[in-house]
Amino acid sequence: MFERLGRFVVYNPWKVILAWVIAAVGVVVFAPTLADVTTSDQANFLPNSYESVKAQELAEEKFAQSNDSTATVVVRRTDNQPLTEADQAKVGELATAVQSADIEKVTGVVTGPEAVSPNKQVQLISIGIQGLADDQKVLDSVQRIRDTVKPMVAGSPLTLAVTGDVAMQLDNQDAFENALTIVGIATIVLIIVLLLVIYRSPVAALLPIVTVSIVSAISPGLIALVAKATDLQVDQSLQIILTIVLFGVGTDYILFLLFRYRERLRAGDDKKDALVSAVARVGEVIASAAAAIIIAFMALLLAIFGAFRSLGPGLSIAVAVMALASVTLVPAVVSLLGPRVFWPSKAWQKTPRGSVFRGIGRFVGRRPAVVAVVSGLFMVALALGSLGMATDYDQTAQLPEDTESSQGFRDLQTGFPAGALNPTTVYLRADGGGRLDPATLEQYANKLKEVPGVGGIMPAPGGASAAVSQDGTAAQINLLLATSPYSTEALDLAGDRLRDVAHADVPSGATAYVGGASSIFADIRDANTRDLWVIFPVAGALIAIILALLLRALVAPIYLMLAVVLGFFSTLGATVLVFQGIGSRPGLSFMLPTILYLFVVAIGTDYNILMIARLREEARLGNDPRTSADLAVEHGGPSVASAGLILAGTFASMMLAGIAFLSEMGFAVSIGIAISAFVMSMFLVPSVTALLGHAAWWPGHGDAPGGHGQPTTEREPVTAGTH
Repeated sequence: MFERLGRFVVYNPWKVILAWVIAAVGVVVFAPTLADVTTSDQANFLPNSYESVKAQELAEEKFAQSNDSTATVVVRRTDNQPLTEADQAKVGELATAVQSADIEKVTGVVTGPEAVSPNKQVQLISIGIQGLADDQKVLDSVQRIRDTVKPMVAGSPLTLAVTGDVAMQLDNQDAFENALTIVGIATIVLIIVLLLVIYRSPVAALLPIVTVSIVSAISPGLIALVAKATDLQVDQSLQIILTIVLFGVGTDYILFLLFRYRERLRAGDDKKDALVSAVARVGEVIASAAAAIIIAFMALLLAIFGAFRSLGPGLSIAVAVMALASVTLVPAVVSLLGPRVFWPSKAWQKTPRGSVFRGIGRFVGRRPAVVAVVSGLFMVALALGSLGMATDYDQTAQLPEDTESSQGFRDLQTGFPAGALNPTTVYLRADGGGRLDPATLEQYANKLKEVPGVGGIMPAPGGASAAVSQDGTAAQINLLLATSPYSTEALDLAGDRLRDVAHADVPSGATAYVGGASSIFADIRDANTRDLWVIFPVAGALIAIILALLLRALVAPIYLMLAVVLGFFSTLGATVLVFQGIGSRPGLSFMLPTILYLFVVAIGTDYNILMIARLREEARLGNDPRTSADLAVEHGGPSVASAGLILAGTFASMMLAGIAFLSEMGFAVSIGIAISAFVMSMFLVPSVTALLGHAAWWPGHGDAPGGHGQPTTEREPVTAGTH
């Protein structure tokens, strides 16, 4: 099939290019944009069966709070002395100034004696804001609040900082935009520089950039069309991940094709026949690799956590488009250029002698047992580090420390429990529609306050412990946890002990729900744990089926998937050692295992597929198992190494962003890609295949049907005694 496709593309290049241009223009002009279907509404990320979602629904129904945010002004003295009565009066003036400033989206301002900490170190001003942090007008309102209050304390003994979720979003907006700019520039520069080094040709270096740019213009429109047609909700982070995925897989596939094209030219093939042969050979590998990635991404549809589930279809569409471009658009362009794609270099005309990969291939072929043991033990040693992994849901710790909102959070903790930044709220509803008794609510609130880990209660307007809805059928109690609302301790409390007490001691005839950030993340943690246990095995089984169909074998897919699993835990272990061990972090981001799944397991499988396909090809041409391993590493190694180096380098650039989460993600993915390309695909898989011999291809066989074929490269059989 791919040979026929290759012939059509190579001999009809202008038709293929014209079809892509028409498709690109049509999608860009007529399709909706990705912005039309993206959302960051946290309510959509969990099913309504979770308690935190039920609490949020009750808050929306009875208190109209689901679409509101809060900014908190934290005021303290510059000399760290207790606030005086004059200082507190000044804070009251600040609140009045914000209230009278007519700031868009601000719905209310609250402060007073109850907002002063027990040790009088800080006083809070709570400002209600209509809308969520994804609304730019909400962020603008925070900036206007800062512009209003800061000049009023200039030259006084007071200092202040505006913090809270929306303030953090505002402060980190520029940091993330700068990080994305760094990653984008680093990606393009790295690809161009490395391809210049590999091919010594500006044409070959620019080919992936041009191709990925075209696919990047088409894919978002197609994703938006599918989202509109199926009511699919797309997470706002998709665009960022989409760019990295397209550059990653796109560069991989183009490298696979160009390396095989150059190999056939060196073998003496005509330039057209060489390209047809390259498409025929590599097309199957690209299709299989893309199918494995698409299956891995689509398995995210099994996730309960909506932020993960929404990524699957969009990324799958993009990879499918990129794979199609790699076997149609790229060969069409190369067909027009011919060997000039490697201009001005003449290196494509002859095979270099004594290359690094030729030496590696010979070593793997001669000593497969030694290579398998050493590479396997290396990965196992790294994987042991994953046993010490702790999960961190603390969003504040993942962000820059030098922002105003981070400083405000630190100031707040000098006088209030850390949970004051984002209270954990217990909501009650009268089951029969009756009115709740205020005295009973007060007793109930006192029981909640006594739960270990609860630092206090944030008083409602009027000083009561519970705020009652207008119709008297619902109430809310804001609890201040003793630790950060995102800490593991807070999640354990809000998702377990506090819920037990809230449910057991709820007033007769009422139902209680625990809500707030800590409760939401406790439910996300449960959903995330469930998702990992479901998605990984399902995706692994489906990828194994793809490998079995590609290789017409059952044994090879088994040890390939075991290698992928080992690679995942090796990557996780290395990240734990660096960040929790050397870096003394309390844990890794809860999203990291899924990110590693997306980029290391899914994309890293590309390298295994390329190498195992080359091993099978060499075996079917009549080479013995050790010689097949030798030749597979010699010919497949350069493309695997180049693709792995580019992708790993792209992610490594994220460590320059200055944001803890991006640094963690950049290191983890880059080291994972490096392990996949340079350890697993280059050493472990070829050596194990050489040791298993023809049994690796059971129930099929590695030899060509009807007898041995002719090896493509003259090479004496490799044995342990060959020198």
